[in-house]
Amino acid sequence: MWEVLTSFRVLSRPGLYPVHGPWFDQVRPRLAAAGLLTGHLSALFQAPAYVPDFLTPAPATSAPTLEDELAAIQATTDEHLFADLELYAEKVPNGVIPPFAERLRGHRDQSLAELAKEIEHYFQIALAPYWSRIRGLLEADIYHRARQVAEHGAARLFNELHPDVSWNSGTLRMLHRQRVLCRDDNAPGLVLVPSAFAWNKILTRAATGDVPQLCYGARGVGTLFARSAPEPSDAVAAVIGRSRALLLAELEAPASTTELAARTGMSAGGVSEHLTALRGAGMVSAHRAGRSVLYARTSVADSLLAAAV
Repeated sequence: MWEVLTSFRVLSRPGLYPVHGPWFDQVRPRLAAAGLLTGHLSALFQAPAYVPDFLTPAPATSAPTLEDELAAIQATTDEHLFADLELYAEKVPNGVIPPFAERLRGHRDQSLAELAKEIEHYFQIALAPYWSRIRGLLEADIYHRARQVAEHGAARLFNELHPDVSWNSGTLRMLHRQRVLCRDDNAPGLVLVPSAFAWNKILTRAATGDVPQLCYGARGVGTLFARSAPEPSDAVAAVIGRSRALLLAELEAPASTTELAARTGMSAGGVSEHLTALRGAGMVSAHRAGRSVLYARTSVADSLLAAAV
């Protein structure tokens, strides 16, 4: 769920995160057309430097699915929900509470169900088409951090995590205005959450009784969206055909059938036929965005194109 929140945070601050520029330019118009930039999720981003903790439930596994996390949000206890909303109300500018935040108090089940549906819709448009490469980045970061701990210990991990985080004499310190992570109030341990959208920030969650969470920017974010589409090589074209190789090259950024037809000069029907074949081979994934469908290259296709360069 952290990727939903951190990515939405990037979208609400145009121009502030240049490394996400290509993704921002592609995604924001689609979200605006779907009304998702001013919906329920937006209402919970009105307090500076605070988003209610119930939106980032403690993970039950190391890799929870979106369905798992949405179910956890809808299972938020009244006590937890109302405590978060009280803190949120204290931090909202001028004390003006958005209507949806007020509705959460009096119509909890219905409002949380609506919020979960909106988050799922947001994910499908903003993140699902890019998820293969995002997941690869996050998994690489997790591997790197785990190796740091194994080879050099926790001090090396935390001292290289972020400039505002340090480990000294057995004590973890953070220069962080949002929250103090106190071992007396929280369950033992600390969950580290890499994010493709936190970039130069650290974010925390410290709900009483839960394991605290620390979200930080994953390594290599600067290269995630700033890629140039490779030319389809003769070797790839010889295997899958030049038209399909060209479509894979064009899918450096997710696109619809109409967009691909305009770029390549192929007919929309021809593009659709090729995409169906590529999807069947596991090289392309499809994601609904409103009335259109966006196609994205998978890691299988990325590996094929990279090996042939």
